[in-house]
Amino acid sequence: MSTPPAPGRPEGRRPLEPTRVVRRRRTEALAQLMREHEEAMSGMPEGYESVPLPRPAPRPRPAPRPTPGAEDTTQELPPVSRRRRAARRERDDRGFGFGPNLRRAAVVVAVGAAALVGFGSALLLPGSAEGDEVRPTPSVPPTTAPAPSAPVAADPDGPGTLREGASGPEVTDLQERLLRIPDVYTHGATSGNYDTALTEAVARFQLWYGIRGDESGVYGDDTRKDLESRTGS
Repeated sequence: MSTPPAPGRPEGRRPLEPTRVVRRRRTEALAQLMREHEEAMSGMPEGYESVPLPRPAPRPRPAPRPTPGAEDTTQELPPVSRRRRAARRERDDRGFGFGPNLRRAAVVVAVGAAALVGFGSALLLPGSAEGDEVRPTPSVPPTTAPAPSAPVAADPDGPGTLREGASGPEVTDLQERLLRIPDVYTHGATSGNYDTALTEAVARFQLWYGIRGDESGVYGDDTRKDLESRTGS
C-alpha cells in the first residue's frame, strides 16, 4: 500500500537539498601582520646575532654504592652533635644508676661522712678528754744570725793615708816636712790638724813635683815617699 504524499509537497518532484555557501577566508589581516614583521626586521641595526641560551649544568652523578662484602671500601660516619653527646652521656649515667639527683645525694652523703669522721677523731685525741690540761707549747724565739761584717775596703792611696779631717803626730810630721819645701807651705801651722790650708799645700806639692799616684790633696804612699826623699828620714 502506497503512502499518501505529505501535505504541501508536489508530486513527482525531487526534494531540494540544502546548499552550502563557500566564503573566501580573510587573509588580509594575516598578510598585513607579516608585512609589518618583515618591515620591523629590516629596520633593525646590523651587528645583532642570535645568542644561544646557556644549557643547564649537568647534575653530578651519585657515588656508586659499595658492593656488599667489599673490604677496600670504607664508609665515613656522620659527625655527632653536642646535643647527641650530652643525651648519650645522660643515658649512660642513667643506665648505670648515676643520674644528676643521685650524684648530688652521693656528694651530700660523702660530706656528711667526712664531718662525722673529723668530729669523732677530735673526741678521741689524747688530752682533749675532760679534766686534762692542755699545755701550750713554748714558743722558741727565732735565732737571728749576726749580720756579716762588711769587709773593710783597702785605701786606694795605701795604708797610713792622711786626708782632710785627720789629726795626730803623723799630721804634725807632715806639716814640718812641708815647711822645708820652699814656697809650698810658707808660714804654715804645725798644730797636728789636717785642715784646708794643709790640703792645699799637699795638692800644690803634688802638682809642682809631678806626683800622680795619690788623690789631689791626699797624703798617700807616693806623696809620702817623694816628700821623705826630699826632706830626709
